[in-house]
Amino acid sequence: PERLEVSIKNALRIDALEGEINRMKASARGKLGVADLIAGEAMARVVDLGRRAAQADIPVLIEGESGVGKALIARAIHGESARAGKPFVTVNCSAMPQDEIESRLFGAGPGKPGKLIEADQGTLFLEEIGELPLQAQARLLRLLQVGEVDTLGESHPIKADIRLIAATNQDLIALVREGRLREDLYYRLNVFPIWVPPLRGRLDDMAELVRLFIARFAAEEGKRVDGISPEALAMLRRYSWPGNIRQLENAVFRAVALADGPMLGVNEFPQVAAHAEGYRVTVPAAPAPRAPSHPI
Repeated sequence: PERLEVSIKNALRIDALEGEINRMKASARGKLGVADLIAGEAMARVVDLGRRAAQADIPVLIEGESGVGKALIARAIHGESARAGKPFVTVNCSAMPQDEIESRLFGAGPGKPGKLIEADQGTLFLEEIGELPLQAQARLLRLLQVGEVDTLGESHPIKADIRLIAATNQDLIALVREGRLREDLYYRLNVFPIWVPPLRGRLDDMAELVRLFIARFAAEEGKRVDGISPEALAMLRRYSWPGNIRQLENAVFRAVALADGPMLGVNEFPQVAAHAEGYRVTVPAAPAPRAPSHPI
């Protein structure tokens, strides 16, 4: 029985790792599809809308808290669309200085065409669209209306065939009321909205997400970690996860780095246990956070 248990655990671990590798390869090739998303009952509507969005070529607005996997959903829509294999260009509107966004998006002169031209024939994914400056919003609106980009140093607008997917964790209607988002742009963006539930609202996906993260990080760290104890998994399901899947990913990475045995237990999740009633563990120093690469 012991050998059988070990064999089953190894098979599950290999299966999880192969699935994660296949997802990463598909994403790199622009072929990640909606079917590759980890999605239980709570995510059924997201999957259905994602498939419908992939079949059309209209703007999509993905809404949800930080860390829920909006970027991966955007990649999946692109990978299942007629533009699969074409450029998928990401611009995080909150991660660059306001005075650089326009030049990054629309170009900074001859030889520097900008992200919009890079995305021609493919998909442009604008993260945190609510942070886009008003002047850049006006130029983006022109692209959506007539399919042209005004580029610095060019005497005429440049035609661009781009499918736009935007994402936000903000209330865009509130931004419109505050004058921070153009109302006409909002209605152009909000043609096909998809709301992604937070991790605390999709706990049926918790076990599969944890299993995939364990398989990946155990392989990366060269450690033999086969799974998680029922008690630890139950504790993870009771936590609220304000950072959503990104926070879960970092928690599992930390747990694998801390693990001395083949099974993750409550003690490997000290920061979660510190916020869970009935658990008391010592919090050691944390490894460096993982860069976000979560499946959903």
